[in-house]
Amino acid sequence: MLEALKEKVWRANLELQKKGLVLYTWGNASEILREEGLVVIKPSGVPYEELRPESMVVVDLDGKIVEGSLRPSVDTKIHLDLYKFFPEIGGVVHTHSTYACAWAQACRDIPCLGGTHADYFFGPIPCTRPLSEEEVERSFEGDTGKVIAERFVGIKPLEVPGVLVAYHGPFTWGKDADEAVFHSVVLEEIARMSWLTLAVNPRVIPLSPKMLEKRYFRKHGKDAHYGQGSLH
Repeated sequence: MLEALKEKVWRANLELQKKGLVLYTWGNASEILREEGLVVIKPSGVPYEELRPESMVVVDLDGKIVEGSLRPSVDTKIHLDLYKFFPEIGGVVHTHSTYACAWAQACRDIPCLGGTHADYFFGPIPCTRPLSEEEVERSFEGDTGKVIAERFVGIKPLEVPGVLVAYHGPFTWGKDADEAVFHSVVLEEIARMSWLTLAVNPRVIPLSPKMLEKRYFRKHGKDAHYGQGSLH
């Protein structure tokens, strides 16, 4: 099971590079085995070209290395906290993709300005508050997960499968690593579209709540009818 998951997480990490979301070593993907309490994650500082399935690191939910000869990503604590705070998710991705990072560095939520956004994120993509000086000094990685959870009070993580960490960048998630990568790609494209939209019309009005609901729930939920599901 672990060997298969290592290969899956390895491929998810490579997909981030293939989709142009990461440069050099700027990103990471992970997936959790809930029953076993184990997480497979990319190692720290290893170029994507050098990654292999056996490079992936297995850690427990306390961050202890269970299997692997390399150190796990420096963002491992954030991934682990997200798995703890959001028990419904199964995969996490972090990148430094350009447009999402621009919004994060501006400390701004990405407003829902159109149908593409509404198809995948049920409302604005939230940005966290900046970490305090005390939090940065105490534990930068340790407190990042906390401020994400704090920002998601009243928001369902599977309906808004991503966040912008102020002055840092995006984290996304999903039912597994593959879906987390997908949401990372979508978030970056939404960030780009929104930036261009506001450049064309700085006074644009966000999508209405009714249109947001129509767009989102035609793809999600019990009455979804997008795609080739059963007709009966």
